Amino acid sequence: MQEITPCLWFDNNAEEAVKFYTSIFKKSKTGRISRYTEEGYEIHGKPAGTVLTIEFELNGQTFTALNGGPRFKFNEAISFQVQCESQKEVDYYWEKLSKGGDAKAQACGWLKDKYGVSWQIVPTVLAEMLHDKDPEKSNRVMKALLQMKKLDIKALKQAYQERL
Repeated sequence: MQEITPCLWFDNNAEEAVKFYTSIFKKSKTGRISRYTEEGYEIHGKPAGTVLTIEFELNGQTFTALNGGPRFKFNEAISFQVQCESQKEVDYYWEKLSKGGDAKAQACGWLKDKYGVSWQIVPTVLAEMLHDKDPEKSNRVMKALLQMKKLDIKALKQAYQERL
């Protein structure tokens, strides 16, 4: 069992968001659903039977989605990294997660989806290049990365390998 489970606070569309996320990640599933009761209506204001929480899993990572009301909004202080082995994977997750999201929030492999959740779509090779012992190589990769929205593995590798 996973010891730490991120809880994502939605206004009233947790169920819709979970369906969206589980449709994108191939190894995903929806778990238990709890619902609001009449108890505490004066506090939560949700009709009895409305979804309170949904447990779900994306590629082995467990999450909880909560319909908590409009009090809190997502911001970039928290993001989820999707590690990608290929450009095909980068393109797939970028296209799916950014659809309907905030195009202005796209930079350096980061995007914001239509629910306001921030994601980093990251090729696994990037960490290797950024941690190279040769600072010139890692600096060139960083310079290339900072000019991108969606990360381009080929362009990052070219920056890494070029001799100036």
